[in-house]
Amino acid sequence: MFHALNRRTFAGAFAAATLAATWATGALAQATEVKIAYALARDSHYGAAADGWDKYVTETSQGKFKFTHFPSSAQGGEREVIEGLQLGTGVQAVVVSSGALSNFVPEIGVTDIPFLFRDLTHARAVLDGPIGEGILEKFRDRELIALAWGEQGFRHITNNRQPIEKPEDLAGLKIRTMENPVHIAAFKTAGAAPTPMSWPEVIPALQQGAIDGQENPLSVIVSAKLWEVQKYLTVSGHVYSPAMLIVAPSFWESLSEDEQKIFADGALKGKEAMRAFVDASEKNGVEKAKASGMQVNVLSDEQKAAFQKSIQSAYDGYYTTYTKELVDQIIATK
Repeated sequence: MFHALNRRTFAGAFAAATLAATWATGALAQATEVKIAYALARDSHYGAAADGWDKYVTETSQGKFKFTHFPSSAQGGEREVIEGLQLGTGVQAVVVSSGALSNFVPEIGVTDIPFLFRDLTHARAVLDGPIGEGILEKFRDRELIALAWGEQGFRHITNNRQPIEKPEDLAGLKIRTMENPVHIAAFKTAGAAPTPMSWPEVIPALQQGAIDGQENPLSVIVSAKLWEVQKYLTVSGHVYSPAMLIVAPSFWESLSEDEQKIFADGALKGKEAMRAFVDASEKNGVEKAKASGMQVNVLSDEQKAAFQKSIQSAYDGYYTTYTKELVDQIIATK
């Protein structure tokens, strides 16, 4: 009797295991591919966001979705992949900088106003609150589903000409900026020669001397090993640089409500991973740049005030675009 029960129990367990294995194999075979693109390498903060998103969705959906990564601008520049999302002809998901997005949703440009955010805590409070949520919603009108704010950190200047210690040091400096009207206006007002270009063009342009420098957060400076093509790093913190995790509307609409929640929650996991990477870069990036041969100078509060004063006339233009009320709301956020 004992052996017969044992055999029946074993047979039942075996059948259940076989059914689970069959289901898992079938689910794997039918996994929906999610192509995700981003500008930097897999081991960058962009890659950290993509990996966090990927891991959560893959595990929570029990393998129903399979991410294929396209790092290092393998699918083209940011503007190209965003346009592909709108048309439903490219990848299904992207992690992109705010700079390229201002061409699609102008309101996001308010985050690019120089010296607007006090620190990372302030910036995160704004983006995670009503102001940030309101901007995310505006993307739906432009055929984009923005699920979460990512982060790059505060932007700093690198160049091959000289240390940047006062506004006059920017005079005539050919500096690459993102294709972002707010950044361009600020550097032009300060006397530099801003040169907008997509990220894949930057390293070759620096190598060839077509531009003198660029400006980016430490997370990018470290990930891209910019010390290989730049001599000087000025820790200016002139602009806070967010990013976004976005999916194509055509893909989003193909998902059930439960699946949409998995992707939305996964984007938040990606955001957390990206911010953790930035925190580590902010802590260790300057020392890494120094150890790699860059000459580093850090602007004091007094020096930053001088730079802010040098671009004050640009603020009139910002207020007509974003309203002083919105800017004051951001400044007042605790």
